[in-house]
Amino acid sequence: MRLLLAGAVLLSAAAYYVYLPLPSGVSEPWKLMLLDALIRRGLVEEDSDVAHALGVCHRVHLLNQVVSWVEEVEARSCSAVHVSDSSLGGVPARVFLPTAGRRLKRGVVYFHGGGWALGSARMRSYDSLCRKMAEDLDSVIISVDYRLAPEAVFPDQYHDALAASRAFLSAPVLQRYGIDPERVCVSGDSAGGNLAAAVAQEVDRRGRNDTLPVKFKVQALIYPVLQALDFYTPSYQQNRAVPILYRPVMARFWLQYLGADASLEPLLLANNHSSLDQPAIGADARSKLDWTALLPAERKKHFRPVARETGSPQVMVAVPELMDVRAAPLLAELGALGATPKAYVMTCEFDVLRDDGLMYIRRLRDAGVAVTSDHYEDGFHGCMAFAFAPVLSSVGRRSADNYIRWLDQNL
Repeated sequence: MRLLLAGAVLLSAAAYYVYLPLPSGVSEPWKLMLLDALIRRGLVEEDSDVAHALGVCHRVHLLNQVVSWVEEVEARSCSAVHVSDSSLGGVPARVFLPTAGRRLKRGVVYFHGGGWALGSARMRSYDSLCRKMAEDLDSVIISVDYRLAPEAVFPDQYHDALAASRAFLSAPVLQRYGIDPERVCVSGDSAGGNLAAAVAQEVDRRGRNDTLPVKFKVQALIYPVLQALDFYTPSYQQNRAVPILYRPVMARFWLQYLGADASLEPLLLANNHSSLDQPAIGADARSKLDWTALLPAERKKHFRPVARETGSPQVMVAVPELMDVRAAPLLAELGALGATPKAYVMTCEFDVLRDDGLMYIRRLRDAGVAVTSDHYEDGFHGCMAFAFAPVLSSVGRRSADNYIRWLDQNL
């Protein structure tokens, strides 16, 4: 009887620790709660914050060490896919090369997520995804390990992504891996989706020329982050407390990426940095992220814009990169967007970045680009990582399968 009572108490305590109120539509919420408890309310994030406060190391370093210990896997080949660690344009990368199939193969250059500060192509989730892509698509997949914050700040990550992409599109690399130059794709998730969008704009802005005659056939963006001027879009308001990407965490990632002072976080979260009295943000720029005009009615719901009359002008002076289209691809001109390739954009209902992706879809279409919008009503940020064990979920598997199916049909 005592053992039963003790077990009941421990189970209740564990449930209390793990439980987090989530919207009713989230796919398999207990799996998401458990992951959130391990990351945010467990030792991982708490210890990293303590270490940062004590000056032992930056919180990102400890988080990355834990990720490396738990998630990183060696480059192991199998009968279907040869896997190796290499470099692309001087940037570390993991290469997934099918051992059979067509002589000329499709090619995908992929950028992982992690707020430009976390993650690696060597993580189990990305390794599993790229293996599946290589085998299912009979495609060469090159997953890039760009530099990370805080040691590297914008535009370092962008420059790494661009250097890797330009190398990927070069004749020597295409010939080395047997890639069909007419069937190449740039892709990424979250912060990697940001890099993929920025790279697609830059590569196609330059156009075909003598040094880089090959262009991407398609771009595939998975819940991308695309702007940092409005932290009160409907999705930021609706999902501010939904894991795994909380609203304040995204602001923190932006400040780290742009090399800005962390003390500016409250100003970003209040939209003080994009107040109406900011001379650096004109009407044209505001129209590019005016969600009242760009979002469908079912996503706007009952939410209202938050535009301060007066704000904190020192933010835009200190962080002019907030307006740089290489960091915020949503701010690109229609002409630049119109030169980019056919697109796939995945969005999730319970993700603060949902509206970044939906606004980009609308602006790409307005620019004449063919776009497939793949929206998951039960999805959350990072859900595609749940496509593989040990955190397999229905929305994770569906999203990964549909992403790969789209590439198969369009690349």
